[in-house]
Amino acid sequence: MSPCREEMPSLDRLNAKRGGPDFEVVALSIDRDPDLIKPFYQDFGIRTLKHYVDPTTRVSDTLRAPGVPTTLLIDREGREIGRAMGPAAWDGPQVEALIDGALLRPSIRDSK
Repeated sequence: MSPCREEMPSLDRLNAKRGGPDFEVVALSIDRDPDLIKPFYQDFGIRTLKHYVDPTTRVSDTLRAPGVPTTLLIDREGREIGRAMGPAAWDGPQVEALIDGALLRPSIRDSK
């Protein structure tokens, strides 16, 4: 099974549980054909993730992501505060603790 196929269901479960105004899983596809996303989501039961597509694959260079899947945790100010390369289980208690810690961090905007 490909790495994306392994981890997408757990990302979808995480987004279903935690998604809202303060948190969103953003799944970015680098497939050149955006028509492949809908059947992929259907085949794997992905229900809560929105479709984002970069058919140019430039985002991989911009984010220094050497392969897929690469997952970034971005804070409210757009700063990278965590990175994982390769498939992972994203719906477990350790990930939720990491997310809680990031959400509790004061924002730069809040300190002004």
